[in-house]
Amino acid sequence: MNKSRAGLVMLVVVFVAAMLAIIIYSSVGIHPYEAEICITYKGRTNCGTAAGASREQALSAGARIACASIASGMTERIACDEAPPDSVRWIREPQ
Repeated sequence: MNKSRAGLVMLVVVFVAAMLAIIIYSSVGIHPYEAEICITYKGRTNCGTAAGASREQALSAGARIACASIASGMTERIACDEAPPDSVRWIREPQ
């Protein structure tokens, strides 16, 4: 194998390792709060699980996920997002 090809292979290996490190770090370290939020809107109930950097972000994202399949249209989605949750179960939060 010549030097330029070996250098290219090494560059690809380093790039792949860096991408894997970024993916692992972003999926583990920066979202310490995770919750399952259940919401009933217009007689339909759904639950959504989401993570966030704060409790509020996790709750908001979980509500949006829960409302995604039970509300149609922007007006209903907004109203559903603002509805009080039926239940909140914390899966992960910092001690």
